[in-house]
Amino acid sequence: MKSRESVLRLKRFQVQEKARQVSQIDTMIADFSRMEADLDGQIAYEEKKAGITDPEHFAYPTFAKAARQRRENLQTSRTDLENQKEAAAEALSDAQVELAKLEAKEKRDGQTSEAPNEMSDYERAGMIG
Repeated sequence: MKSRESVLRLKRFQVQEKARQVSQIDTMIADFSRMEADLDGQIAYEEKKAGITDPEHFAYPTFAKAARQRRENLQTSRTDLENQKEAAAEALSDAQVELAKLEAKEKRDGQTSEAPNEMSDYERAGMIG
C-alpha cells in the first residue's frame, strides 16, 4: 500500500509541477506582449518626432530601428513560448488523466480490500450459533 501512496503523491506532484510550468509560460507571454506594446509606443513616438516612418530611409531614427529589432525578437520569443505552452498543456492534460486513473484504481482497490474484512449477516449468524 505504501508504494501506491507514494506513486499517487508523485503523480500529484507532477501534475502540480506541470500546472506551474503552464502558468509560468502564460506569465512570460503576457510580459512579452506588454513589452511589445511598450516598444510600439516608443517606435511611434520616435517616428513622430523625426517625421519619418520608413525604416529604410537614411535618416530613420536609430533608436526606432533598435526598438523594431527588439520587438521582432520579442515576437519570435513569444511565438516560441506559445508553442512550448501548447506542449506543456498537453503534458499537463496527460498527467491529469494518469492521476485520475491512479486515484480511481486506488479508490476501487481500497473498497475491495475493505469488503473481505466485513462479514455478511449470514457469516455472522454462522459464528453465533
